[in-house]
Amino acid sequence: MTGTLVLAGTPIGDTSDAPPRLAEELAGADLVAAEDTRRLRRLTQALGVTPKGRVVSYFEGNESARTPELVQELLNGARVLLVTDAGMPSVSDPGYRLVAAAVAEDIKVTAVPGPSAVLTALALSGLPVDRFCFEGFLPRKAGERLSRLREVAGERRTLVYFESPHRLDDTLAAMAEVFGADRRAAVCRELTKTYEEVRRGPLAELAEWAAEGVRGEITVVVEGAAETGPEELDAGELVRRVRIREEAGERRKEAIAAVAVEAGLPKRVVFDAVVAAKKDGAV
Repeated sequence: MTGTLVLAGTPIGDTSDAPPRLAEELAGADLVAAEDTRRLRRLTQALGVTPKGRVVSYFEGNESARTPELVQELLNGARVLLVTDAGMPSVSDPGYRLVAAAVAEDIKVTAVPGPSAVLTALALSGLPVDRFCFEGFLPRKAGERLSRLREVAGERRTLVYFESPHRLDDTLAAMAEVFGADRRAAVCRELTKTYEEVRRGPLAELAEWAAEGVRGEITVVVEGAAETGPEELDAGELVRRVRIREEAGERRKEAIAAVAVEAGLPKRVVFDAVVAAKKDGAV
């Protein structure tokens, strides 16, 4: 019989948030694959548990090379436990390749649910949570970051991002530029840790605050685009949306068609707005 791959959620800050099953799995697994074996050691010490199985590293740098090895262990009947530094494996962390490979071999994959920075930040943000999408980390390069943000400028669901503290001010400034300075957002820092902080406000205000320097693990939650009816979109707004799509790489014809669908308007209305703006030198 083949073994079982277990994805285990680990605390995002406070180790007492660890689910009881995590300790059981750590103690009983035949093999534990950890993003950082040193952090795993600190976690097992805090939980008072000693892994009986072999412990190996499984991180971004060796994920591709180590996946076949772990799959072979599973095919040989091993119970393999995958843990990352914090949160759920494969969610902006190593794990996707191993899960996909295990599924391809018809190996059982299960999970030990645990703390999630995404869901915790959403709950604390004060923003709508009935519909949301997780965007992970934005590109490091400014141009690529702006392009990625423009892709979701009209997204009506609440957006969730991870970001490093030293890029936070630039990211918030870029969000204010693309989404609008007044778009509501929340910066969640050091969730469940001693210095937990949730800063809420308009994007421009948060960017100004972040420029002073921020430390710790960061999750950013951004309000989705407002639902607007055709009667609420003036020609200037239609042109702005077309321009955003063009700057992201779309041809003007495609951008006009997409904005028309988005706004619930005939393509001719958007086309005429763009032509008029071009005559005025606006595009």
